[in-house]
Amino acid sequence: MLHWRVLFERVLPIAILAVACVSVPWLIFSSDGLPRLDKLKTERAAVDEEISRLSQEIHELRAEVASVKSDPARVEQVARDELGLVRQTEVVFQFTR
Repeated sequence: MLHWRVLFERVLPIAILAVACVSVPWLIFSSDGLPRLDKLKTERAAVDEEISRLSQEIHELRAEVASVKSDPARVEQVARDELGLVRQTEVVFQFTR
């Protein structure tokens, strides 16, 4: 019984340390270690840039919506340009090529 206790107290910690000394560098330098970390950092930077761009676009669209809601001339311009609407008193000529 004393023999197992000595083995447990002295040999086991050394064995665990040896396994850690081999496995930790292997895990760090494997494809799931530092290279993946660098790839994830690059991906996060790209996503942060996309979020910033989309936030700016949302801000611009909200400003445009506010402009359309508050200005009747702007409403008419959007109706003409984007929807192709005309007044009842106007005549539309369409030419085909």
